[in-house]
Amino acid sequence: MAKDLVIGKNHKGALITINDRATGMLKMAKIESKEAAVVEAKTIEILQGWKTALRTITSDNGKEFAQHKRIAQQLEINYYFVKPYHSWERGANENLNGLIRQYFPKKYDFDLITNEQVIEVQNKLNNRPRKRFGYKSPTEIFEQKFEKTE
Repeated sequence: MAKDLVIGKNHKGALITINDRATGMLKMAKIESKEAAVVEAKTIEILQGWKTALRTITSDNGKEFAQHKRIAQQLEINYYFVKPYHSWERGANENLNGLIRQYFPKKYDFDLITNEQVIEVQNKLNNRPRKRFGYKSPTEIFEQKFEKTE
């Protein structure tokens, strides 16, 4: 899993994005603040249902991820960081954030985003066919992988 934030206009509001690199599945939620405690709580909330499928999380070195040890402990996973200024080490996550920006551009006021819109965009992206999966969607790949592990 790779984790990142997509920041709103004037650095107000954010979307936390969590991407399963193997399947391309996206988990996304709106957060009002980039404070580490807020990011920690939302990360745990988002990933609780995937706990048995989780192995690792990778994020950048932003201060918003300062509670990484608590996240790792709560979800019983290993937490890693990429090297500073090495965004290509999280290429799948950066690409997915670019797709999210198609719906919520850089100058977009995130105060206007509803939770329903976030879920709608998440569902659209999870059901969007990807070339890297032979034009199957992340949802299809995730379901195939999950069926094999049961």
